[in-house]
Amino acid sequence: MAKQRRSLSGKVVAITGGARGIGRAMAAALVRKGCRVALGDVDVALAQRTAEELGGGTIAVGLDVTDRGSFAAFLDEAERQLGPLDVLINNAGIMPVTPLTEESDDSIRRQLDINVYGVIVGTQLALERMRPRGGGHVVNVASSAGKAGVPGIATYSATKHAVVGFTESARAEYGSEGVDFSYVMPITVNTQLIEGLKDHPGVKRVEPEDVANEVVNALETGKVDVYVPRQLRASVMIGGLLPRRVREAMARVMGVTKVMTEVSPEARRAYEERAAHSEPGMEGVDESDEARSHREAA
Repeated sequence: MAKQRRSLSGKVVAITGGARGIGRAMAAALVRKGCRVALGDVDVALAQRTAEELGGGTIAVGLDVTDRGSFAAFLDEAERQLGPLDVLINNAGIMPVTPLTEESDDSIRRQLDINVYGVIVGTQLALERMRPRGGGHVVNVASSAGKAGVPGIATYSATKHAVVGFTESARAEYGSEGVDFSYVMPITVNTQLIEGLKDHPGVKRVEPEDVANEVVNALETGKVDVYVPRQLRASVMIGGLLPRRVREAMARVMGVTKVMTEVSPEARRAYEERAAHSEPGMEGVDESDEARSHREAA
């Protein structure tokens, strides 16, 4: 018998990095399901425009996920305006592409702050609200890079491995208290994170809406490990059974080892600059360039 799907109508959902990209797509899908959504983003002006466009009572709140006080204020405001928090989606993230030996200390620390610290703190703050009520759902957006080693994004891959391990541990610790946990592992997604990357026949791309649909499915079913596309799960499981030499040879043939190393620096420059200067207060800059929110996940 098929498992009964949960209704999402009326659920209060907070999404970090919600102004554009995957965050926006998830918000749109959840609004269609009848959810009340709060968008948190470093680019407040863009988040406000997104909220207005989505409708459904969606609100926008300024958020710097690297600041615990800012994160707590975001969730407090979401609950003040929409009601008790049912779902937190930790979506904010950055992905600089660079050879490991050339990566700056600032880039390393910024990825750890946004991609890992932000997820951990957000989960802590959500649990403070959800555990007393005996229910809730935390969704952490990781990446297929959190299940493999990808040349060109060593630090990013490390942060996404951390998100996978952290979510599994949090679920083992608090899952019995009625709080559900999911982590999302998309392959390359057509957002600003992949600007300047070349196409490789063996590396499929998905759309933000594909990720959004799988997140909705996870919230309705309680699914824990969410692969996008779904067939990626079989590839990961089969790959884990193969000898390393065979697995690595297949990755070379499919172009996996080149997807993050064969890049156009010119095409990526705008995104890399946004990621490197991802600080609150950018909303006053022309949106068409530096002010566009980089907080998407891939």
